[in-house]
Amino acid sequence: MTKLHVYSGNPLDRGERERRNEEWVRVKAKDPTSKYLPMFDLKALLSQGARKSLGWLEPDEVSRMRIDREPAFLGLLNGTAHFVVDITNRDDAVHALEASGERKFEDARSAAAQLSRTDVGIVAQAKAQVDWHRRHGFCSACGNETVVAKGGLVRKCPRCETEHFPRTDPVVITVVSDKDRCLLGQSSGRQWASKMYSALAGFVDQGESIEEAVGREIMEEAGIRVGNVRYHSSQPWPFPYSLMIGCHADAVTTDISKDDVEMKDVRWFSREEVLLALEGKSEEITLPGPIAIAHYLIKAWATGETA
Repeated sequence: MTKLHVYSGNPLDRGERERRNEEWVRVKAKDPTSKYLPMFDLKALLSQGARKSLGWLEPDEVSRMRIDREPAFLGLLNGTAHFVVDITNRDDAVHALEASGERKFEDARSAAAQLSRTDVGIVAQAKAQVDWHRRHGFCSACGNETVVAKGGLVRKCPRCETEHFPRTDPVVITVVSDKDRCLLGQSSGRQWASKMYSALAGFVDQGESIEEAVGREIMEEAGIRVGNVRYHSSQPWPFPYSLMIGCHADAVTTDISKDDVEMKDVRWFSREEVLLALEGKSEEITLPGPIAIAHYLIKAWATGETA
């Protein structure tokens, strides 16, 4: 199997067949064996300790909070139903949950560094689901308020009956190489550390293949034509709900003409420079850490894995 990146490895069976039965979802939502992951301001509740874990609650604990937002069914694990519930509008509940110091709400980036791979995978699904529901409470076809269906996998409009499904935005992220050099850049749209460089990336457009998206993005951002696009691996990226599609490509042209609006800088780096940066020994550049797929795309090129 291809490498599982951070935010992959979710062990839950998403229960496609079960969630079609609305009565089953309602019963499971009250089942004392079910588990709830509360989220506050898109932060997940974590149990503190030597080894942190997700702060699952029982249905009765959630019921006492009088939450006015419907929970979303995440899936099943060993027959136990798991839900996520947004308690952002209940500050009193948040304070109560954190009062003892044994539990704390933490963001998805912090969670990635502290939880097991399987727990981080669940956080990615839960955050993306809650974020999507918060942004899509109204029908884009007629403007009417939508209601939750299929355990949170759908929002349905009671007026025009349009069904709305959670978004996943595909993003291509590519390391372009020219023999013993690779192309890395700094985006203008983010707060980058002065020496931080990464692989070039951008959203896949409508009616576009992955290979076409890679070629277009590299041309737009760096003015370089590429060929021989190869898929490496992918990563769910819950900020807010993207799928990073990692690729490698060969440069057909090498003269950089960067987009000054999109890119702060684009440069060629030698294999030696990149290897030093991966070891944290470079004085010229720093690279993304292991939380990001870019780290592994760059490392794969530098170590000759893609040769």
